[in-house]
Amino acid sequence: MTINSSSTLGAALADKAPAPSAASGNNGSTPLVLRIVLAVGFAHMINDLIQALLPSIYPMLKQNYGLTFTQVGLITLTFQVTASLIQPWIGMYTDKHPKPLLLPCGAVFTLIGVVLLSMAGSFGWFLFAAALIGIGSSTFHPEASRIARMASGGRFGLAQSTFQVGGNAGSALGPLLAAAIVVPFGQPNIAWFCIIAVVAIVTLSRVSNWYRHHLAAGAKKGKTVAHHDLAPAAVKKALVVLALLVFSKYFYMASFTSYFTFYLIDKFHLAVGDSQILLFLFLGAVALGTFFGGPIGDKIGRKRVIWFSILGAAPFALALPHANLFWTGVLCVCVGFILASAFSAIVVYAQELVPGKVGLVAGVFFGLMFGFGGIGAALLGHLADLYGIAAVYAVCAWLPLAGVLTVFLPNLKH
Repeated sequence: MTINSSSTLGAALADKAPAPSAASGNNGSTPLVLRIVLAVGFAHMINDLIQALLPSIYPMLKQNYGLTFTQVGLITLTFQVTASLIQPWIGMYTDKHPKPLLLPCGAVFTLIGVVLLSMAGSFGWFLFAAALIGIGSSTFHPEASRIARMASGGRFGLAQSTFQVGGNAGSALGPLLAAAIVVPFGQPNIAWFCIIAVVAIVTLSRVSNWYRHHLAAGAKKGKTVAHHDLAPAAVKKALVVLALLVFSKYFYMASFTSYFTFYLIDKFHLAVGDSQILLFLFLGAVALGTFFGGPIGDKIGRKRVIWFSILGAAPFALALPHANLFWTGVLCVCVGFILASAFSAIVVYAQELVPGKVGLVAGVFFGLMFGFGGIGAALLGHLADLYGIAAVYAVCAWLPLAGVLTVFLPNLKH
């Protein structure tokens, strides 16, 4: 998947003078439209809340259907591959041909996936439901990220963080709602989440109306120009470094989103509901870290935020496998908060590297996020089957040290 994404970005970089796009959204001269930024953030919350259903009900599905850790990892891989491979192509296409109706149409796929997830009775059907939810996500992220940037009024970090924190809030709420609705009362109660999916369809329909009306005005603003003097080779090198940083971040995050509850149950003998509470604390810390990362990057520079975020999580990650229950809770909150502050900065930094390709860049990096997370979930599930769940966290603890690669990122002129 990395090769696919890199080649897509390479094609974009080959255009020495990219054609102006109504949807590029790189102009900072328009005023901040807070209601639109909040609306796409709210829709992102719903999108990721529904996504969080999958890992939240893994213990129940594993017990009821006799799934192995490898099969659990394959469910995550199916969702995240469908959510990743399509995104760059959607972003690249809509950079040139904006499709406002794509947002509510994608939410319809998510709705169908939720219905199937509530009714599925075999491993194959779980894979199909996960794939539909992934398709809904792949159509959502590039366009929604573009709209957040268009409505930012030049405060790109703030808009991207607000958009991203909505998704992280949904990821944190998902396990709580699953623990309250699905785990005690059974798989059919997943159908209640259809109501939330319908709310997302309505919200995105209204956002797409604003998007449609804004396109004509955006088309008159002229082409986007780069605010850096980097050679194309330097831009490509920086994008590769960013991709490696995303790899280290989301491969490690996959150990939490897919297997943290299993780790807590195995090591500390917690009940499923209690383990979900600790997962909620981790995901809540991720949401807070994301919220602060973008605005801070607007003020002090995105490279500094990336430095702190990924490398700064390393001491806590290395200590976590050796901690007792109390300190495991403290350390997972620290890791989640610090590690999460990077992603908004990475996305905006990449968009500044490749101006005029907002949808493509968002699609690639959200795609990398899902793809690396899916590959990580599958490989870590196999590792857990072979050596035990504790081995997953002993191995992953070293991944944040990849933050030293930030030294190879150039300083962008503003």
